[in-house]
This record gives sequence, structure tokens and C-alpha cells, in this order.
Amino acid sequence: TTSLAPCITYLRGKSGPVPPGCCEGIKSLNSAAQTTPDRQAACKCIKSAAAGISGINYAIASGLPGKCGVNIPYKISPSTDCNRFV
Repeated sequence: TTSLAPCITYLRGKSGPVPPGCCEGIKSLNSAAQTTPDRQAACKCIKSAAAGISGINYAIASGLPGKCGVNIPYKISPSTDCNRFV
């Protein structure tokens, strides 16, 4: 969650480009999660952290990996089943 903290303001719909620290965190997390169990754990961690942060715009969140040049195999959404889609 620390890696993704720079993304919070952007995910709340504040205008401007994606903060560089946000993309660095996304790339770092993606690189660290290479196995299916690791990807599932990362997905669950992101969902849990996001649930505790008010004001997240999930339409913006779903496009964030692509804006950072990262391809993930699931949609960023509170309804994502991390066990099924990862």
C-alpha cells in the first residue's frame, strides 16, 4: 500500500497528470507479483486498502495501470474476485 500511496490524490479525481511516484509504485508492485499467488495477494491488498480510502473514483482507477504502461489481467474494481480473475 505504501507503493501506491502517491496515487490517492489522483484517484480521488484531482486534475493533472498521474504523479510519477504513482506509476513507479504500480510498476514496482507489478514486477514483484510474478506468480499467481503473489498477484492474488496484491489484488486482495489493493482492494482492502481501497475500501478504507474515501472518494476513490474507480473509473479513474481502472485506467491507471494503462496510463503507467502496465498491463494487469483484471479490472480494478471493488467487485473484482481476486481468486477468479488473477
